[in-house]
Amino acid sequence: MKILRVLIRAMKELLHETIERNGLLSLETISLSQRLDKLIYIKQKSIAESYINC
Repeated sequence: MKILRVLIRAMKELLHETIERNGLLSLETISLSQRLDKLIYIKQKSIAESYINC
């Protein structure tokens, strides 16, 4: 779980740098944004599953 947290933080930093460098609608920015969304979804899903399994 901590690895996922670190990955999300790193992806956020990379996304901000990409937005500054390439703009909001570049393909690289959109791709990073989608990957970050997927990581956040996985984290939220695992948190929800831990509450359900209690």
